[in-house]
Amino acid sequence: MRKSALFLAALLAVVLDQASKIGVIFGLDLVARLRLDVLPPLLTFRYGENRGINFGLFDGDSDASRWILIAVSLAISVAVFLWVRRSHGQSVMMQTCAGLVIGGALGNVVDRVIYGYVLDFLNMSCCGIQNPFVFNVADIFIFAGAAGLILFEGRAKKPA
Repeated sequence: MRKSALFLAALLAVVLDQASKIGVIFGLDLVARLRLDVLPPLLTFRYGENRGINFGLFDGDSDASRWILIAVSLAISVAVFLWVRRSHGQSVMMQTCAGLVIGGALGNVVDRVIYGYVLDFLNMSCCGIQNPFVFNVADIFIFAGAAGLILFEGRAKKPA
């Protein structure tokens, strides 16, 4: 189970990310609607095409930037995989968190390869603060996995 936790978490993250995009963006025809209030303002579906990284940083419409971002995502995924396997090979929690980061990154890579950009559709606002950004399920997995890697890193180390 320990060795496969990373792969199972990554596979689950990619599948859930792609299924959510297919279901919401294409199944609910968000491409044409552009906006769908689910539980406003807490949860709104808004169609977005992210050609950059988080919050539209490095937003570029060139084919070169698309492939550079794919290469960077793949390189980071490999680096996270190697780091966790080498440093925390026996920790199921660290393996799972790394799998979420890798699976989220690969979910966004799939989008870039197929569409040329990352499909985003989630928008959440609360408490009088209007959030202008959209994100996707892969972004949630990347964030949660990275937070877990930080939180559990000290617990996973073996005493000297």
